[in-house]
Amino acid sequence: MKHKIQIIQGDITQQKVDAIVNAANTALLGGGGVDGAIHRAAGPELLQECRTLGGCPTGEARITKGYRLSAKFVIHAVGPVWNGGGRNEAGLLADCYRQSLKLASENGAKTIAFPSISTGAYRFPIESACEIALKTVLQCLETMSGIEKVIFVCFSKSDYEIYQRTFEKLKPSADKKAVQ
Repeated sequence: MKHKIQIIQGDITQQKVDAIVNAANTALLGGGGVDGAIHRAAGPELLQECRTLGGCPTGEARITKGYRLSAKFVIHAVGPVWNGGGRNEAGLLADCYRQSLKLASENGAKTIAFPSISTGAYRFPIESACEIALKTVLQCLETMSGIEKVIFVCFSKSDYEIYQRTFEKLKPSADKKAVQ
């Protein structure tokens, strides 16, 4: 397998990758959870740049500099709020991952770290969100050149275990040796 997917438990702001993905809100002006942690770690310059972007619709992503982070870029992906699944939440969540990978690739990022988008305050069920995230990234990596490593950074041990179990079910058997 040309691409490598890794699932870890940790702090996304500490990842030494080209781009980290922020689980952002539509205003892109910071918030709680992952969003707040990234804004605090990147410094006030990130908020200043985000103010120039004019927000971001659900299902889309925007890119900024990483400022004080190790990552060169922050990709702000706006996931859907869970409303029971009847409002295209799954499609919008998949779009977040696709858009993030597209922006990373277009900007020369070879390594990218994702949080679990929409599973915190936006209440998207973790099992479903995880499967959507992994399937979408695996599909994108089949056709994208340039992205060499994708890290899913899970904050909690329970999320980490769900991602690990789901990934084991999804990845092709030939790729099991190539993935950490």
